[in-house]
Amino acid sequence: MKTAEQTRLDEAREQKANWKQWGPYLSERQWGTVREDYSEGGDAWNFFTHDHARSRAYRWGEDGLAGISDDKQGLCFALALWNGKDAILKERLFGLTNSEGNHGEDVKEYYFYLDSTPTHSYMKYLYKYPQAAYPYADLVDTNRRRNRNDMEYELLDTGVFNDDRYFDVFVEYAKDGPGDILVQITVANRGPDAAELHLLPTLWFRNDWAPWIAESNRAEKKPMLRQIEAAAGTSAVAAAHPLLGEFILSCEGEVPLLFTENETNHARLFPGHHNDGPYVKDGINNCVVQGNQDAVNPDKQGTKVAANYRLMVEPGQSATVRLRLTAQAAAVKPGKGKTAPSGFGAEFDQILAARLQEADDFYRSVTPPSVTPDAAKVMRQALAGMLWSKQFFFFDGDNWLDEHNSNPLHSGYRYGRNSEWFHMLNQDIVSMPDKWEYPWYAAWDLAFHTLPLSIVDPDFAKAQMKLMLKGTYLHPSGQMPAYEWNFSDVNPPVHAFATLFLLRTEQALHGATDVDFLRETFNKLVLNFTWWVNRKDRFGKNVFEGGFLGLDNISVFDRSSPLPTGGHLEQADGTAWMALFSQNMLELAVALAAHDRTYEDMVVKFAEHFYYIALAMNKPGQDGMWDEEDGFYYDLLRLPDGSATRLKVRSMVGLLPLCATTVVEKAQRESIPGAMAQVIERLRRIPELAKSIHPTGPGHLGVADRGILAMVNPERLRRILTKMLDENEFLSPYGIRSLSRFHERNPFVFHVQGQEFRVDYLPAESNSGMFGGNSNWRGPIWLPVNTMIIRALLNYYLYYGDNFKIECPTGSGNMMNLFAVAKEIADRLGRIFLQDENGRRPVYGGTEKFQNDPHWRDYILFYEYFHGDNGAGLGASHQTGWTGLVAKSIQLFGIMDAEQALAGGKLAAFAKGAPGAGGGKK
Repeated sequence: MKTAEQTRLDEAREQKANWKQWGPYLSERQWGTVREDYSEGGDAWNFFTHDHARSRAYRWGEDGLAGISDDKQGLCFALALWNGKDAILKERLFGLTNSEGNHGEDVKEYYFYLDSTPTHSYMKYLYKYPQAAYPYADLVDTNRRRNRNDMEYELLDTGVFNDDRYFDVFVEYAKDGPGDILVQITVANRGPDAAELHLLPTLWFRNDWAPWIAESNRAEKKPMLRQIEAAAGTSAVAAAHPLLGEFILSCEGEVPLLFTENETNHARLFPGHHNDGPYVKDGINNCVVQGNQDAVNPDKQGTKVAANYRLMVEPGQSATVRLRLTAQAAAVKPGKGKTAPSGFGAEFDQILAARLQEADDFYRSVTPPSVTPDAAKVMRQALAGMLWSKQFFFFDGDNWLDEHNSNPLHSGYRYGRNSEWFHMLNQDIVSMPDKWEYPWYAAWDLAFHTLPLSIVDPDFAKAQMKLMLKGTYLHPSGQMPAYEWNFSDVNPPVHAFATLFLLRTEQALHGATDVDFLRETFNKLVLNFTWWVNRKDRFGKNVFEGGFLGLDNISVFDRSSPLPTGGHLEQADGTAWMALFSQNMLELAVALAAHDRTYEDMVVKFAEHFYYIALAMNKPGQDGMWDEEDGFYYDLLRLPDGSATRLKVRSMVGLLPLCATTVVEKAQRESIPGAMAQVIERLRRIPELAKSIHPTGPGHLGVADRGILAMVNPERLRRILTKMLDENEFLSPYGIRSLSRFHERNPFVFHVQGQEFRVDYLPAESNSGMFGGNSNWRGPIWLPVNTMIIRALLNYYLYYGDNFKIECPTGSGNMMNLFAVAKEIADRLGRIFLQDENGRRPVYGGTEKFQNDPHWRDYILFYEYFHGDNGAGLGASHQTGWTGLVAKSIQLFGIMDAEQALAGGKLAAFAKGAPGAGGGKK
């Protein structure tokens, strides 16, 4: 039976109701971003600082605490808090900049994305606010004194949460309609004494009217907020925006409303400069914290307003504040003029309760019944985090480059950051990796985001996939933008893989193929594939480079910089990704050929690409990436004189060739007889193409007459898996490590001109500043590459069934088929977040507050990566983006066992891959 939330999703897809117009689209950090950087040297972190943020109007977006906005971020709502002791209002999250943190940038707050439906009809957020003064200076100074071998100094370490002297601030949103949003804020005092809190729900307009904004992006008319007459026992604000229309914010209680302008306080930031008017962005801060009543507008109007609730909360008790933001057409009855109705009382409570119940019903519909309650909780919070991590991302490349005098379309320009990307116009809701640490999209992250997002909102997942392929994102050359720090950097080409995944999800959900989506994405992906072939295969040898390829410090050298040896790298991971890209494009072409036979030629094209790449990568001898003695793949250092040496680092780079594996179902082959005939003829004429890869075709078919395209042949597969499943090498209790533990006692050392380069096993944080030093691929566990390994093992299993078994773990004597191995890895990944037999979650390591306190232990954070030995969370604390893949893993093995996989083939994993789909265990 269809849930109420699924009905809303259907109405949004059919454009009957714009349920997604309002959502959690504010960033957690707009300061310190490249978009806001107008410095001479491109020093984004120090040009626009946290200290500036309260006083300085943003140019390209807004941030806020537990905030929401419309989908073009015209009107924004968020919280501000003051405990009576801080020197400033708590309006946004604080964290260390890249240079301040001993392991790079790092948010120093405790906040949790607890719940969200895909239309944001119900959302819940928790922020933990200390009652003592927030230790800004202590955090900066102490972390600066620590080096890269030290642990980070965290907010709990400062003692500010001692004796539980803090507030839990819960924020709930519920929609009674697309433009009618209920807000309930509950403040719980966890401390032993009564404590006062200033709670300031804040409404403001993004500044798009300032004269320094380019005319192409400047509003014709300045919007307006003003206090209006309200029903007894309430206060109200009317908001008028030239594009959005009119809204009313109703506040329960006759609460003071403080008005100012969202305009820069030049006088504070730039001594000697004058403000454009008496009321500026930090006016509310100055009124509440400093007692300066002249800082707010007595005429009760402006472009920023806060309701100043003063709450005295007894120990162990809570206080609740209710507000309602409503489009005026829904808020004002005929004949009522500008008077705001109450909107509270029993109706408010009933709507909130109904939306929560509907959220429960929705998540019950997408969670397999076989999943344990704790795993279901992890899955739901992972998906909630992904839905909360949507953000309005605004970047006008032509305009931004003009403002930096680095637009190549204009004479006299100087080359600067992202000069090649003047064509870009990004003004969309985008799934972010982490809205504080990475409040900008990253191309390959986004592809992985779509997998778990497809569980709850396949339409949004498809829209995200299409974004990177739009002409206002994709470079005319075919390159995808990597991330705002350097759009020209190179991420692994995983969008075809994600497109194929979404295609299968769509087929399971609707029983049909969205041919328009498939054709549109395929044709753009051809451009991207061609860019790779033309730009990253330096000598036309079918071996690929690409630089760091998302794996930051995994190599002994910085792979995105000139090598100290000279020459270049032939990259095992880059080449493997391209082999997989070829396989994915082949499958997409097969699906298209069912609707348009002209795509059969593309099937042949991508089959040939795979064969050529596999032949080059598996080349025997010293010029090949495969090391026969070690039984492993390595990057190849090609020196200026043409000689080559393997960089024998046992890392994820050498496991990724496993991932270039795709099962070909009998029905797929039968659907393209002409293409199959051409491929077979090509292999007959050039038999060398098939010699180094996994045998397939007549005489080599697997279970259910399945064929297989795989870079790794059976003998090499067994040798690689023996290392991968060795607990003294790659297999951790919590998944597959990014670097073998072998290097703990055997570091890889390379000497160049008297300089030593080395790779050690580092299961926790990085000990170098490579790529900012805030990520580490030399030992920790990363969800995206583990997911690709699981996918590869499942493909091998569909081919082999029980005909291929391997010891898992290596040396245990326990023989498993490859489905069981895949599930074992997935279970170990899930173990990071699940309570163990002692009720502890490995993700929180030795942090006792999170392990034992009932007000902390069930709020789960989805970190960027995880300790290679104990599973503790590391890096960005809210990178629910690709770490949200754990939700897909839980769901996948909750609906499918080994027998169902063999019987159902490729589509078995999608039997219940989205809301409303049928299937599951019988």
